[in-house]
Amino acid sequence: MLESPHIKTFLQGSISDLLAGYRCHRITPEAVIDHIVAESGAMVDNPIWISPPERASLQFYIDRLVDIEPDSLPLWGVPFAVKDNIDVAGMLTTAACPEYAYQPEASAFVVQCLIEAGAIPVGKTNLDQFATGLVGVRSPYGIPTNPSQPNSIPGGSSSGSAIALACSLVSFALGTDTAGSGRIPAAFNRLTGFKLSRGLLSTGGVVPACRSLDCVTLFTNSTADAALVANVAATFDSADPFARPNSPDNTFATYGQWQGPLRLAVIKSDQLTFFDDAAYSNAYHETINRLDQNGIELTPIDYEPFVAAAKQLYDGPWITERYIAIRDLLKKSPDATLPVTRSIIGAGKERYATEVYESIYQLADLRRQCLAALSGCDALLTPTAGKHFSLDELEADPIGPNQRLGHYTNYMNLLDMCGLAIPGLDTASEQPFGVTLVGDRFQDARLLAIGARLEQSLRPRTRHEQDEIPPFQDP
Repeated sequence: MLESPHIKTFLQGSISDLLAGYRCHRITPEAVIDHIVAESGAMVDNPIWISPPERASLQFYIDRLVDIEPDSLPLWGVPFAVKDNIDVAGMLTTAACPEYAYQPEASAFVVQCLIEAGAIPVGKTNLDQFATGLVGVRSPYGIPTNPSQPNSIPGGSSSGSAIALACSLVSFALGTDTAGSGRIPAAFNRLTGFKLSRGLLSTGGVVPACRSLDCVTLFTNSTADAALVANVAATFDSADPFARPNSPDNTFATYGQWQGPLRLAVIKSDQLTFFDDAAYSNAYHETINRLDQNGIELTPIDYEPFVAAAKQLYDGPWITERYIAIRDLLKKSPDATLPVTRSIIGAGKERYATEVYESIYQLADLRRQCLAALSGCDALLTPTAGKHFSLDELEADPIGPNQRLGHYTNYMNLLDMCGLAIPGLDTASEQPFGVTLVGDRFQDARLLAIGARLEQSLRPRTRHEQDEIPPFQDP
């Protein structure tokens, strides 16, 4: 059996590499789980987990694979982390609020789909309380940090899920994304963050934030891994009133790399903002220059309609959905929530129905404007975040940095669009920087194909890896 360092190499690699290791008996699920439990125990001072991996509780998942051939299940033995606002049978759901905690009778629909495909949910990860925040520090359980960036915020609200993958404790992770929580942490930790079209991944068994906007999201190490997991997870849930069947033209089973001409919309230079972060500004411009040098056409567009839509999420009446989700707790035990969480969500109590309809009308018109701006382009490319804030900056101003982090993310679910966050070129000091591809609803597979093309330009694969990605056939 391989020693622990070799197991970590498999976890750092692709899901396909891990599956190949299983098939040729170089590694076993039991050894992988033992490694994850040991590594998580050694990192106990880093509050990545709310329900950490425990060998006894995971034995069931190992045992059920014994009589199943690795080739028979698409995610056989693949370990994954679950954000602790998503139910997993046998593990508490807390939403990072101890007084809210409950023991679910069943796993969330998307988790069960992954389990049935052979994947192993190893633990529940830390988050901004009730998924309210893009910073990743608003938790009574502590602040999960990337060991390579101990003085920087991890990004939220899916902070623990991103850090678990960044630390190679799992092969992929589930998060949620209402305002950018599945994209911001990806950018800050050099990961791929896939926010599919609303309703493609069921929110059955997920603690609501804004129920009509919430999405379950995927953290992976590549677009290929994202496609592999999405092909399993994007199963229609007839019991979820917000679920939507996928379009036949949006299949993940035929993942491939974009071929031929590629035209991406980018934000006009005078509308870009990096909040006085010269390193992030330089990384963005280096990234798009690299793409331009690789034959990708970049077309500047007006970003103002996207900004106007983004403002509706917290400045508009949609904050009321967050209040509805936990109003019983706020009435019964208001001090159970963190003050910053309570102040943000509590504001939703005072909104008016007229504001809701005015916002719906405005968003419909803004969506029309945004789609018109993207006409003739294959996707929109933006920075994922304009700045990576330090923990000290956030302590000095707990609200401002969070608002600024939503500048490039908050509009997406309101406008019914999908997004794929991928690593861009690092800053000069090797700080992670990320970009996001944006498309209309049900253009998810297209974004993965474009993302694979951008990966090749920004982080070139070996010849072997390149050969494994077939061409994408655009419907």
